[in-house]
Amino acid sequence: MSVIAKDIQAHWRVVQPLLSIRDEVEYDKAIVTLNALIDEVGTDEQHPLYELLDTLGTVIHAYEKKNHPIPECSGVEVLRLLMEEHQLEPSDLTELGPPNVVLEILNGDRDLTVTHIHSLAKMFKVSPAVFL
Repeated sequence: MSVIAKDIQAHWRVVQPLLSIRDEVEYDKAIVTLNALIDEVGTDEQHPLYELLDTLGTVIHAYEKKNHPIPECSGVEVLRLLMEEHQLEPSDLTELGPPNVVLEILNGDRDLTVTHIHSLAKMFKVSPAVFL
């Protein structure tokens, strides 16, 4: 066995779970590890573990894309889901206007504006793209 193979083999048991997700148990462990890395590294691209965080994020994304696809839905459908999840009523979304305007948006009689989308993204702490 070559010196390189011996070096890799010595560390493979530790590294392998970070590079391959085969089932939900490994997925859950990868998410825990990713969250810990995010807490440690943040957005510091100079941190020694930044590339590991980036790589693990890519591996998780590939697993999710294959095993947990997100169905296509409209911005209004996302808004309805978020309202339900946060137990909000139209009157709670003053960023969009009075309750009757919110109801018009929810019923498809009025479109979300760019201003609405940015307000909702900030309120729910999501990307504005989810409402497009």
